[in-house]
Amino acid sequence: MTFSDLSRNPKAVAERAARLGRLRITHRDARDFYLTDADREDQRDQSLTSASRVFVALMRDDASLRALLVAIPEVFPWARHLADREVREFTVELVEALSDAAELDLDRNAAEVIAGWRATARIKADPAEYREAKEPTEGDFGPVQITG
Repeated sequence: MTFSDLSRNPKAVAERAARLGRLRITHRDARDFYLTDADREDQRDQSLTSASRVFVALMRDDASLRALLVAIPEVFPWARHLADREVREFTVELVEALSDAAELDLDRNAAEVIAGWRATARIKADPAEYREAKEPTEGDFGPVQITG
């Protein structure tokens, strides 16, 4: 539904969100958002927290950690371009970011970890681009544009 729908008829939109459980509200001049039942969102948070805690616990056991390291390239096929050490670093960073999302409401960190390691894999997948990326640089490359 649109933000205009919500503004014009909030009761109907709220009833639809309650019936569906979650409703995406599109906004022409801003980011979209979801209208959802608080209990449902609390259950999602509890599920994320439980899953995160399971992964943190698995990281403490060598055999379980090895299983996670095997699973990562299945979940993220591009990870095959990473060295074994890098897959381990990615796994640790991802589990930590998921823990932060669950325990501290820092949802963006996991996406940033995945995007960063995916970019590394992308460069390493192209031998010429990887060779070029490893070349030393010098000088000022100008201002850095920060997006976000």
